[in-house]
Amino acid sequence: MTKFTHKLVLGPAIRVVMFALLLAGFGSGAALAQTRGYVTNAQDNTVSVIDTTTASIIATVPVGSSPSAVAVTPNGRFAYVTNLFSNTVSVISAASNTVVATVPLGISPGGIAITPNGAFAYVTSSSGSNISVIATATNTVVTTMPVAFPFMLAMAPVGNLGYVTHGAFVNGVTVINTATNSVVTDIPVPADVTISAAVTPDGAFVYVTCLSFTAGSKLAVIDAATNTVVAIVPLPATFAPGVAITPLGVFAYVANNGGGVCCVGPGPSSISVIDTSSNTEVSRISLPIGFSPNGVAVTPDGAFVYVTELSTNSVLVINTASNSVVTIVPVGHFPQSIAFGTFVPEPEIDPIELLIDHVEALIAGGTLTQDKGAGLLDKIHEAVAKHDAGQTGAACNQLNSFINQVNAFIGNGTLTPAQGQSLIDLANTIQSDFGC
Repeated sequence: MTKFTHKLVLGPAIRVVMFALLLAGFGSGAALAQTRGYVTNAQDNTVSVIDTTTASIIATVPVGSSPSAVAVTPNGRFAYVTNLFSNTVSVISAASNTVVATVPLGISPGGIAITPNGAFAYVTSSSGSNISVIATATNTVVTTMPVAFPFMLAMAPVGNLGYVTHGAFVNGVTVINTATNSVVTDIPVPADVTISAAVTPDGAFVYVTCLSFTAGSKLAVIDAATNTVVAIVPLPATFAPGVAITPLGVFAYVANNGGGVCCVGPGPSSISVIDTSSNTEVSRISLPIGFSPNGVAVTPDGAFVYVTELSTNSVLVINTASNSVVTIVPVGHFPQSIAFGTFVPEPEIDPIELLIDHVEALIAGGTLTQDKGAGLLDKIHEAVAKHDAGQTGAACNQLNSFINQVNAFIGNGTLTPAQGQSLIDLANTIQSDFGC
């Protein structure tokens, strides 16, 4: 039986001061902050949730059909997943690892990115030649932008600009303004297909993986100030579906897929490490023949790069200090994309303590006299004592007496209906916890 022992009762003001002192001494969120990776498993219709502390799966979340791309809100509290065949976006709560909303969209939603302020999610539909804009406060589509054959997109970390690639038919990158939901310009790129994009932390440059049918894969570097391509970095003769940049902007990591799953015959898959100061490949992490790296993401601390691997249904964990694979995490079938989020869970609040706080606040504010307030507090303490003694029925009777007294206070005007109902709701919660 769960114990609900109530110890020393401190006034609300004292508790606030003590909590503030604890935060000052131990930090308000560092110990509680959790970084998680969200991996879309296209053939399982699930999302694997990875705890980066242990590099292990802590949850598998069912979503729509053929989940493709994923993006996480800046506060880390929600992950947004495009479902290619369901024509929806699933919204996953990081607190519960469950889908809390499903947003219907047009045909074949593909790429997704969230604005720096977390207010909107932008979803591409190459088949529909448009981008849907979802308000994250209501999880509804608020507008749709016409853009020809959009594939993937990346948001600048600051400002109102987004960069849209085109998987086919458009040789370039489209710049959109998220404040006005309009196209700013189209940037020509010397390639047949633009695939994935990543923006440096300062917003100065955009790195775009490309494919030329004659020259092979390359990485185009766009100057965001001039909207022009200022460098082309040669890549191995494979297919480059993913790119990510480290938090300090020093390196870009590119997945080179030679595994035969996507677009080319079996070949040497690898991860290219690009020095962004010189725009040259400074390291190449070789992968076994048959491997098919796809999505790439860097942990917020920059210590590791996670790469989804299609052929082995896993995620490769690369140590950025050594540029070597240090762990392989099994996930679902055909893992497409990965994104990270860091959030601080809401602290658990004891409903007994909260109920006592409410009553004490009403006493301190003069709404309840000392005698009336003490009568309510006595009922709470007696209910806890009875429960801890194993007398559940007696504890429930005390809480019923508390509720009856509150209703009487509402009836005679001592408490407003709103004030009384908040106390009753908490008492009902305690009754549920006690098993009444």
